[in-house]
Amino acid sequence: MKRRIVVLLTMVFVCSLAVAQDKESKPLAKPLPHKVENVEIRDLKNEVTKLPMWGEKHLLIFYVDPDKHSQNHEFTVEIEENHAAGGDNIYGLGILNLKDTWLPNNIVKGIARKRTEKNNATILADVDRTVAKAWDLGDCNNQFVLILISKQGELVFCKKGELSESDKADFYKIIKEYR
Repeated sequence: MKRRIVVLLTMVFVCSLAVAQDKESKPLAKPLPHKVENVEIRDLKNEVTKLPMWGEKHLLIFYVDPDKHSQNHEFTVEIEENHAAGGDNIYGLGILNLKDTWLPNNIVKGIARKRTEKNNATILADVDRTVAKAWDLGDCNNQFVLILISKQGELVFCKKGELSESDKADFYKIIKEYR
């Protein structure tokens, strides 16, 4: 009896690993670049809004599941401090993926409001995966997603999860084109 339980648990563990690996390796539903539309999401006061500067500037978006807010932290600090992604043609903003977090949305938004008071950043809230669905991003649960949308409304860069050195190099290469 114990042997059967051990075998069964081992099978469940192996299957769950296979599913987790498959989940992480899935590419975007559409190849890059592809056209996307501006979406209606929420600001931190829960008011409906569209993404600012759409069509006026290229948008550098940090789409973050609050459960993984520190994923790629060193890289985002590097971008900020070195103004590596800055430029007159780029507008940066954060979007909180609130549907996939276990944290209470009001607490997450409160923390974000305090942070924006300090750094004057734009942070919006996606309460029902609007961004992920509208732009065919696939599963963004437990993911830090780095996105670049051109002024023309094309999704030109998208990487999910912990960024590799190769991903970072690809980002720096493409961001130079859009400064």
